[in-house]
This record gives sequence, C-alpha cells and structure tokens, in this order.
Amino acid sequence: MKNGSDYISLGPVTCVTKVELRVSCKALLDRDTLNKSDPCVLLMVQTNGQWMELDRTEVIKSNLHPVFAKVFSLDYYFEEVQKLRFEVYDIHGTHSIGTRDDDFLGGVECTLGQKRMVKPLLLKYGKYAGKSTITVHAEEISGNNGYVELSFRAKKLDDKDLFSKSDPFLEIYRINDDETEQLVHRTEVIKNNLNPVWEPFKVSLISLCSCDEDRKLKCLVWDYDSRGKHDFIGEFYATFREMQAISSGNKVSWDCVNPKYKQKKRNYKNSGVVILTDIKLHKVYSFLDYIMGGCQIHFTVAIDFTASNGDPRNSCSLHYINPYQPNEYLKALIAVGEICQDYDRFVSHDFAINFNPEDDECEEIQGVVEAYQNCLPKIQLYGPTNVSPIINRIAKLAAGDGNIKDASRYHILLILTDGVVTDMADTREAIVRASYQPLSIIIVGVGNADFTDMQILDGDDGVLRSPKGEPVLRDIVQFVPFRDFKTASPAALAKCVLAEVPKQVVEYYSHKAISPFCPITDLPTPILSPVATPTE
Repeated sequence: MKNGSDYISLGPVTCVTKVELRVSCKALLDRDTLNKSDPCVLLMVQTNGQWMELDRTEVIKSNLHPVFAKVFSLDYYFEEVQKLRFEVYDIHGTHSIGTRDDDFLGGVECTLGQKRMVKPLLLKYGKYAGKSTITVHAEEISGNNGYVELSFRAKKLDDKDLFSKSDPFLEIYRINDDETEQLVHRTEVIKNNLNPVWEPFKVSLISLCSCDEDRKLKCLVWDYDSRGKHDFIGEFYATFREMQAISSGNKVSWDCVNPKYKQKKRNYKNSGVVILTDIKLHKVYSFLDYIMGGCQIHFTVAIDFTASNGDPRNSCSLHYINPYQPNEYLKALIAVGEICQDYDRFVSHDFAINFNPEDDECEEIQGVVEAYQNCLPKIQLYGPTNVSPIINRIAKLAAGDGNIKDASRYHILLILTDGVVTDMADTREAIVRASYQPLSIIIVGVGNADFTDMQILDGDDGVLRSPKGEPVLRDIVQFVPFRDFKTASPAALAKCVLAEVPKQVVEYYSHKAISPFCPITDLPTPILSPVATPTE
C-alpha cells in the first residue's frame, strides 16, 4: 500500500520506552530448617487476563534480606495500564520453583505508577507474610543515556581462606542524593583466584550514576561463601568521570581498602588493586527513534487460499462473502490495515491477487479489500497449505535491504491462514533464516482449527529452532487467533497483532549496531504504583 508519507503510524503501540526494574526484599519468612531461605523473585505480567512469567532473578543463598543483581527490563506503554506481579519463592535445587505452599514467601501486584515502591508481601488469601516487604525501583532507559560496558580485573587480593585462595566477586552501588545505596551490578564469582578477571557487563547510565558523571559509586570486593556469610575483602569509591579516563589511554585503578585494617595496621596499604581494563558506550534507541529517523516499513499480506478454507460459494466457507457482514479474513485484514495505512504493499501466497504480477501493489486498505473480493470468484482453492514459500520470498527481499548499512527499510509479513500448516519443518527453517533479516512475521489464525503449530512458531514459550536444532537469532513471529477477538473492537486486534513489532525493529538494528538518522528521546518517565488486589 502506498501514499505520500515517509513515516508510518502504529497507533498507541508506538508510545513505548524501556524500563528497568530492580528488586530487593526485607524480613522474608524463613522456610528452611538448617539454613535460611534461598529466595528468588518472579516477575509476572498480565496478558488477556492471565498471569505469565516474564523473567526471574538469580537465587540468593541463605538470605532473608536479599538485594538482587538481576535487572528486569520491559517495554513501557504510556497509555496502557500494565499490571505486574512479583512473587518470591524459596528455591530448592538449581532452577526449580517449588510447588508447595511453604515454598511461597509472598507476592504483590502493582502497575507502573511511582519510581520507588515499598509494599508488604502477601501470602494466599491476602494474609500478610509476617513483616516481609519488597522494594521495587523503576528507571527509564532512553537514547540520551544508553548503556556502558565495563570490564574489571583485580590483582593481589587478600586471601581469606585457610586451605585455598579467595573466591572474589565485585559489587557496585550507586549513592543516591539521600545517601541511600542502590545495587547496580554484582559480578560472577571467580573461584580460587587472587587475581580475578571478571566478565564484561553492561549497565545503563541511568542506573549506574543517574547520568551524573560525578556521582559517587561505592565498590565492594567480597570472598564468596556458599552459606551467604561472605568475607569482606575491601572497598573503593569511584565516579563515571574517573572511569572514562581510560578512553584517553590512561590507566584507571583503585586501591581496594579494608577500613578496619587501615585503622589498625600502621604499614597497611591495601587489600589488593582493582583495575578497569575497558569501557564502551552503547546508545539505546526506541522504535520511534527509527521511524521518525526515516525508517520505512514495507508491509506484505499473505492470504491462505487453500482448500481447507472451504468453497467461497458455500456459506460455511471462511472465504464466503456475506453481503451483510465481512468474513473473518476481511475483518482481520481491515482491522490491521486501518492502522497500517502508510505501509507499502499487499501480496498473495504465490500469485498476485490483483492478477498483475508486474505491479502487485494495492492503494490503501480499500484497494486490498477490493482486490481480495474481486479475485475470489476467479480462483480455485487448492492444497496443501505451505507457509514457507512466502516467508522465504519476503525474507529474500528483506535480505537485500539488510545489506544496506542504515536504518532505512524494515519488512513486516502478515499471514492470514486457517491454521492447517503442512510444511511445518520447512516453515521453522524459513523463520530461523528470516530472523537474521530486517523482517517481522505476524500470523492471524482464522476459523476454529487447531493452532498448535502456530503457537510453536510464535516462540513465546521457548526458543524456536530449525529441524537441525539451530535457534532463531531473535523472536520475529507473533501469532494471534482471530477467534479470541470476535467480540472485541478492531483496534484491540490490531494492537495485539502489532504489539511485538516495535521491539523486533529495535532488536534488529541494535544487533546490527545501526543508529537511526535523527533519533528523538524526549519521552515521559514511567513510575510504579501499587494495586490493592491481594495475591492469590
């Protein structure tokens, strides 16, 4: 579909920014007999009235006052009420979440409402979990701050163990204006090593220093203990401005000092030295940055004309043209097309539905609808339902645009099908290949068929892999069954169908390290607010 605009509109779904959530708890219930609870926090999001796990923190051993290093990252939509739920569990084993009631340490619901939320944890039926509380900090990440990647190592750290060497890890805390301390990052533990080299890590500048280069950072080095009683090695203070000196070729290091040793020992110098070996800055851009920077979205629609839909002349057919109301294909097409009026073109499965392969584009959504209605009396439905050919075809077009080293073109393929897919293996292979291209795939299931295969292609419940086991580079498929929206407004369907597109566009260009032409970054700051509904 064509018109004169260089930009597109995705309606409300474009008003999105990235939010980071950091979680800590206090006075958790002690569920273990010999040790303290080993807590982990699950972040749940509500989708279509159902709670689904989005992410979870690490497990902190034997600790009733945990400060989690895990940062939850999610998209924030300014016009939506986004319900979140935090559930705290005592973990037994490596990853498993317990199913017994005594594994559940409490939960709380909230929406994005205030920057810092402290709430009591609730057990089932609204009962308070003793004096247990959870604290959630929310911070917006936008293009004007971005991320910094830091690489640290240390040398000649104090040995805190009798029969082996220390197992050091590093913690970095931001000191806020009110003198409170916020954990920014906790490194991995390096076993039996007084000269550790920690893995590089990325952290947002808003989290690291609130975009204040001179804000104090408190850095602590510990000797890890599996029972949670870590031995303190030393500390030092730094600023982001000091860290950036390394970019000028200067060596940046700090004495790691134990204040007790410094006070008691006359000749004490340090308990080791911590060295910043590398620093890299990464800008973060939003979907709007790319669109307003001139990125054009090329929109292709594929309609399933296979025999499983039924004869269009029969009123039971999914393609039947009722003079009084549109069929499900038309409803889905119009709902999405009305939002995507500025997108480029419409294509059928293996032939041009306007019967002009030399110019298979249609003007506006009305032109698409007319072409669809006009072609139905002229075609013979056939089988099988092969989805991979159209994916490969559009992926090939996208591959050509993918060779362009700027953010000028991105493709969206909308597939409308009755759900009976016969080339599942080839389709999985095609999606894996397509995940490397500037392409998103949206599938709307029409009718009441079994959509199990389509749910697998979506990949929300796990990483989609090719028949040979190769995973997708990024999740590019969004599946929506039309029957779930029969009584909803067309806008609700369009919003759900297009929900993952902004994230997928940003993921592609971020992976390619491609910046928008003219990014915009002035977006409101999100906040958290509690919800009165008790945890069930």
